[in-house]
Amino acid sequence: MKRLLSMFATMAVLMMFLLSAAYAGTGDVTVTFWGQSAFKLESGGKTILIDPWITENFACVKYSTCATKIKVDDITKADLILITHDHFDHVGDTHDALGNTIHAADTIAIAKQTGAIVVAEYETAQKLLAEGLPPENILNNGYGRSIGGAIDLGVIGLNGFSIVMTPAVASATTGVATGHIITFPSGATIYHAGDTAIFGDMQMYGTFYPIDLALLPIGGAFQMDAMQAAQSLKLLRPKKAIPMHYATFPMLAPNADEFVAQAKKVAPEVEIIVLQPGGSYILQPKATQ
Repeated sequence: MKRLLSMFATMAVLMMFLLSAAYAGTGDVTVTFWGQSAFKLESGGKTILIDPWITENFACVKYSTCATKIKVDDITKADLILITHDHFDHVGDTHDALGNTIHAADTIAIAKQTGAIVVAEYETAQKLLAEGLPPENILNNGYGRSIGGAIDLGVIGLNGFSIVMTPAVASATTGVATGHIITFPSGATIYHAGDTAIFGDMQMYGTFYPIDLALLPIGGAFQMDAMQAAQSLKLLRPKKAIPMHYATFPMLAPNADEFVAQAKKVAPEVEIIVLQPGGSYILQPKATQ
């Protein structure tokens, strides 16, 4: 009898270990960089896209670093699309055969073919609505949202996910430029800064929502340069950071080397991860980091 009980106890401990190991992997967030400010975040079977500039985003071609050329038609899975502002390289403008601009063509096409909900600032959401994005594909049935508190995404079927829309110090054609803080069911928190200069409120957001991974623009000209982005790490205090919005246009930083060097000086405790377009990084949940 004792031997039988001992065997059951051993099996129970083994089962708990296996379940624990299995759970540890369920909270991973796979972060894929598509060049400029475009990212795909995957976790728990859910997919979030940010600033999906795809069709005319030449990062993969010009710099020969993409494993595969991403095409809008190939994107068949997306639950949420976060837009930081309405400039062409963030919403995915395209052009027809006559050279006419089709605004936000990539965002609208992806949302329609996947059923994804688009999160954009109110005026930007209204512009997308006028350009053919159905209201059911926009958060709050076509209204979008504005800078403010956290929204629990359980209302659209993303249980355990929440988002905070933050300010971004930059221009926009409609509304205002924004950033997004995404919290995953595992507790992992990712901040996408959008196009922004460094600003003091970053310190508050880093305090309110402890950031595991910050996605930061470093190109200069239209947003932070390498020095400012490195200094922003002291305000945000993320565990890790991935640079973005560089090397796509002549006026932007040609690479991330200066940012990496500056970050090492001013915030050596932050791990810097440089991804080439098409590259991915797996962010593990807090319990396993």
